[in-house]
Amino acid sequence: MRHLTAALAVAAVTLTTTAAAWDPQPTPPPAVSVKVKPGTSKGTGALTPIAGADRLFAPLGVDPACPAKIEIGMRSDAKKPLYATMQVELDPPLTASRSMLTSYLPPGYELGAKLLIAVPPGTAEGEYGLRLRTSSKTLSVPIEVVPVDRLDNGGNLALRRPVTASSQHVNANYPGCSIVDGDRSSNGWAGGNGWNDATGRVWPDTISVALGSARQISRVDLYTLDTERYPAASVGLRDWDVQAQVGGQWQTVAQVRGNTAGTVRSDFAPVSADAVRIVALASNGANDYTRIIEVEVR
Repeated sequence: MRHLTAALAVAAVTLTTTAAAWDPQPTPPPAVSVKVKPGTSKGTGALTPIAGADRLFAPLGVDPACPAKIEIGMRSDAKKPLYATMQVELDPPLTASRSMLTSYLPPGYELGAKLLIAVPPGTAEGEYGLRLRTSSKTLSVPIEVVPVDRLDNGGNLALRRPVTASSQHVNANYPGCSIVDGDRSSNGWAGGNGWNDATGRVWPDTISVALGSARQISRVDLYTLDTERYPAASVGLRDWDVQAQVGGQWQTVAQVRGNTAGTVRSDFAPVSADAVRIVALASNGANDYTRIIEVEVR
């Protein structure tokens, strides 16, 4: 799903506010989501819009807490530092998380930020336009609004399907729907990419994905929180059951115990199920919450 997860490479100078390094517990999401990386300027003076994908697919009927995402930015080829500004225009009724991107930029530097695209209820299928405008250039990115059933899911039957969680922490952005948004990375933790329950050290926690109809499934991949700062062995999910809803009844089809990895694949005998549920039983570390980044069903 490169359309939903495409990102610009960012490095060197970072203007992003993050949670305290020692505490992976629920914290407010970053107030600033702008990143800058250095480059080489030829002094032409151009300010060039850039995007992380040449086309974006935005599904209909998705939980508003999990809009479509695309990385946008601009590159300065000026001779001197400047305050760079780029306008963000979007065809209605779609709405964007920002109307402009602006920042101080040294010569040759590149500015990047995440743009969230919301599809209001009642939006018609079809192609809409996203335009990124600087003073001299415009970059257009088509946005295809399509039903979930028409998404290229790459074989992942859970992608963008409805999610129901037993609880959700309210101190930051940990929506349950983010476990089916196609983004396996833990880098967006506390900023809308990953679910954190609201009942620390109280088990079980559950989160289920409705598949839309009965589907033949035989595999579930689970991605738990896992970064260099917050490794799965310290804060990730340790014990859980994988359940499938067959004929209206939940059946345990796989079990995971003692996990310390960021990704776990569970294979089982094929069943015809219309929903999948993760029953979380324990996490690693003293501050036990359920932390899930992504669930894929195949």
